[in-house]
Amino acid sequence: MRDKELTELGLKRGGGIEHARRAVQRAVRGGLSKKQVRKILKEVARDPAAHVSDPHFAELARALQADQAAEAAVTHRKGRAPFRQWGENLDPKSIEQMNNACALPVSVRGALMPDAHVGYGLPIGGVLATHKAVIPYAVGVDIACRMKLTALDLPAATIDDAPDRLRKAIEQETKFGVGACFKDRRDHGVMDRDWTVSPITLRMKDRAWAQLGTSGSGNHFVEFGELEVLADGLAIPRGRYLALLTHSGSRGTGAEVCGYYSRIAMDKRRDLPRESRHLAWLDLDSHTGQEYWAAMELMGAYAAANHECIHRHIARNLGVAALLDIENHHNFAWKETHDGMDVVVHRKGATPADAGQLGIIPGSMATPAYIVRGRGSAASLNSASHGAGRVMSRTEAKKRFTWDEARRLLDARKVTLLSAGLDEVPMVYKDIDEVMAAQADLVEVLARFQPRIVKMAPAGERPED
Repeated sequence: MRDKELTELGLKRGGGIEHARRAVQRAVRGGLSKKQVRKILKEVARDPAAHVSDPHFAELARALQADQAAEAAVTHRKGRAPFRQWGENLDPKSIEQMNNACALPVSVRGALMPDAHVGYGLPIGGVLATHKAVIPYAVGVDIACRMKLTALDLPAATIDDAPDRLRKAIEQETKFGVGACFKDRRDHGVMDRDWTVSPITLRMKDRAWAQLGTSGSGNHFVEFGELEVLADGLAIPRGRYLALLTHSGSRGTGAEVCGYYSRIAMDKRRDLPRESRHLAWLDLDSHTGQEYWAAMELMGAYAAANHECIHRHIARNLGVAALLDIENHHNFAWKETHDGMDVVVHRKGATPADAGQLGIIPGSMATPAYIVRGRGSAASLNSASHGAGRVMSRTEAKKRFTWDEARRLLDARKVTLLSAGLDEVPMVYKDIDEVMAAQADLVEVLARFQPRIVKMAPAGERPED
């Protein structure tokens, strides 16, 4: 039976349709006619409880019951969905944004990380679980922005003994800036995936390929530094290593996907108050919701490929092997189960931290990044911060600081800065060690990375983060 026929019988698109297809196959194999199948499907959709023992339709009935229970829990919720915050003295505006997000009728539960600051709709550092809904701006403009660290088979002392060798590897093997592209394109299997899942990914495929292996702008960076492994649990023993750390996402294509589907969502949710317009959602069971989800997942694979290309080409440039690879998204949505309910968990500037899961939480160009292992905190929806978090806007940073101040700090930390904007100097970020202390119940520190050679987009580039 076609999806249209099943929806006409009262079944919703998405999981219900999948269960219905399997039920139809079982019923037909069991000897039921199409007329009988249609009649029973209609009855199951109307009253699933009466069919939980049916030999052909029990699975569908139980799935529909679970959906009804979840929908009832959201629909009958009194006031805002609950959320918990980590850290003290968080920006009141980020807390207000979290309250607005938890007031949505599709919201189930939330969490606010200690690096929180204001974003579009959901704050940066915001985690939001929704029922059968995905919010493009709660995923973020830079879909699948992520971290990747590689420990390389070179002595840590290479940073001091042969810094030019490392600097040249960065400058030769990646590019920075909004329009950065490669004339000689990088090869990666991600470009062989199905890019027709969305009209945007189809239109942007050629540009995406040209930008594969580039690093963008804003808070994106490529760094060499010293990695100190402090605890067991990694693929390498305790000690000091030379490591490469990168931060970037899905480049211009991810931004186009976000913009396109956000406009559709906002058009559908015109009744939302002005302050919540960027929290407009798409029903996950709808065609547009499924299309966005497929595009988001493609952007996840593309962002991972982007980092893989950077690390592979830099390692090849240096003629060395990788000893350790760790990576994670922090602008994404995942289908997960929490409180016995299937939900969509948006982590906008938040790191997945399920029990035993490895992740990377950076500080700034002059402060450490930490390799962590998640503790699986149910209260945080298995999440942690994605970094130190800004304490001021880019505009304020440019008015407040000078390069003389920044260079004194960088020199004191033995950091060589190849390029960056004044709006990314260390003083615009929170103290990463205070942030880590505030989330000690969410993650365990396994290693510390100290930046030494840092490259970001030069001043004047529009931020993509």
